[in-house]
Amino acid sequence: MIEVRFSPDDLSRVRFVHSPLAELVASSWALRKPAKYWMHRPWRERAERLLPDAGLEPLLAVLRSSNGYVPDFLTPIGVAPNLAAELRAVAGTDPSRMRRQLERAGAPRLSPDELVTQLHRYFTVLIAPDWPRLRALALADIRRRTLLAAEQGGRTLLREVHPLIRWDGAALRVAVGTTVPAALDGRPWTLLPTAFSGPTVHAIMEGDAGPALCYPPTGLGGLWDSPAPSAALGALLGGTRAAALSLLDSPLSTGELAAMLGLAPATASHHLTTLRDNGLIVGVRQGRVVRYARTVLGDQLVG
Repeated sequence: MIEVRFSPDDLSRVRFVHSPLAELVASSWALRKPAKYWMHRPWRERAERLLPDAGLEPLLAVLRSSNGYVPDFLTPIGVAPNLAAELRAVAGTDPSRMRRQLERAGAPRLSPDELVTQLHRYFTVLIAPDWPRLRALALADIRRRTLLAAEQGGRTLLREVHPLIRWDGAALRVAVGTTVPAALDGRPWTLLPTAFSGPTVHAIMEGDAGPALCYPPTGLGGLWDSPAPSAALGALLGGTRAAALSLLDSPLSTGELAAMLGLAPATASHHLTTLRDNGLIVGVRQGRVVRYARTVLGDQLVG
């Protein structure tokens, strides 16, 4: 049982994030426990066909700890919620913290560069084809909860998140693991709608940004019922431009998008220019960097 007491100020710092690496880590549980994560069977069947040639054995050894522990540094929820930023955070993990958590997981020691390469490959091969679908489900859940909070007050943010979570207006109790009293100490409490959480919730208690909780978003049961949102969009724009447009629900630079899609920066720039020239995205300069985000028309196409 995890128990976190909230002050009024703490409640104002509750936030929602959809994290690529949280989905990646959680998806490994769907691979390990097919009976428990039965709702992800279509994804798992495809993943099992791709894994033998994916070269991901070192990362799988980290994710499939015999004691069930997965290193918290693999889910750096305090950074921008896009894959490029999260991978940079993993690469910058304090070496002693990385070593300590890998040892706790009974996993082989990998260098930061090896881990980042493996994480990027896993995401590209197993997660990226379904990312628009996963993203849409998470954002719909976030919109529903924040709208409810706007109408009925901030305390509703923590209401009815999951049957394992109890909120009495002053404390949050999560019925997982052993008893762990947690203090926020001015840090935010982060809620991560994560489709691959499946039927349960997963706590991240050793993150630099404070405690976090992965939970299944509303509508999970219908996740795999229809073609991925990118299918029709890909037929219209081409697969790469459709994937790029789908990822731009938060602003990304050319380099960040290139890293997420496994493209050369020049190739990513070409696709971004085409999307911009057709009114689907707009570039905004932030210091020395130009970041791109979807326009209203781009949102309508992705939606």
